[in-house]
This record gives sequence, C-alpha cells and structure tokens, in this order.
Amino acid sequence: MAKTRYSFEKRQKEKARKQKQEEKAARRAQARKEKSMDQRSEDESAAEKGASSKDNED
Repeated sequence: MAKTRYSFEKRQKEKARKQKQEEKAARRAQARKEKSMDQRSEDESAAEKGASSKDNED
C-alpha cells in the first residue's frame, strides 16, 4: 500500500494559496490604480469646467 505524501500535498496547497493571494493583490492594485486615474481625470475636468466658466463671466 502506498504511503500518502502529506508534506508534498501541504506544500502544493500552500503554493496554490500563495499564488491566489498574489493574484488578488495584483487585481486590487490594478483597481486602485484605475480608480486613482479616473479620480484625477474627473478632478481635471472639473477644474477645466470651473476655469472656463470663470472666463465666460468676464
């Protein structure tokens, strides 16, 4: 009868868990980056609208 290789299975499970965590962290970092880029573009467009409306008031 074959002996179960618990240490091998445990190591494989840990590697899979670590990879999944790294992928999740990468997705979160990408989402944060996109959100900050969107926020900057919204801020810039709001600033441009504010500046153009002030120019029109003169």
